[in-house]
Amino acid sequence: LLGRDVIKPNINIIKKSIFQKIVMVTGAGGSIGSELSRQIFFQKPLFILLVESSEIALYNIYSELQLKQKSGYCPDVSIVPLLVNVQDKEKLAYVFESWKPHIVYHAAAYKHVPLVEHNIIAGISNNVIGTLICAKLAIKNKTKHFILLSTVKAVRPKNVMGASKRLAEMALQS
Repeated sequence: LLGRDVIKPNINIIKKSIFQKIVMVTGAGGSIGSELSRQIFFQKPLFILLVESSEIALYNIYSELQLKQKSGYCPDVSIVPLLVNVQDKEKLAYVFESWKPHIVYHAAAYKHVPLVEHNIIAGISNNVIGTLICAKLAIKNKTKHFILLSTVKAVRPKNVMGASKRLAEMALQS
């Protein structure tokens, strides 16, 4: 579809960074975060910290992973549902200080262009400030890897959502 070669993930690298590690997924209940959570779960981390601001989204991914465990998959993985907004510095700091994640997959972002266009302050606060708070806490708590899930819309932004994602990328690069 995109006219480029498919690059298959290096399973050895993925296992090395996830297996028996404490892995945090922000935005764990969203469209991207929930798929990440599923895939990470099967790599058998020691703990998977599901960080999500939406109660129903958190409940859904947590319940789904628990159901997989009850079916016999990855019985030793501890699934930790954490109802936390990445803009809440105090609560997020508590999570980092308590759990000391080895790797953070930061997927917490508002990605629906029409919603962000109508809610500019919320979009910038979540996508830029939330990312910056999360990244600074990762540095402070010596998190080994921080992966920002961004979007192609951030390459040459034509709207507020794309610009907010580009600002988040620039903040991490600095």
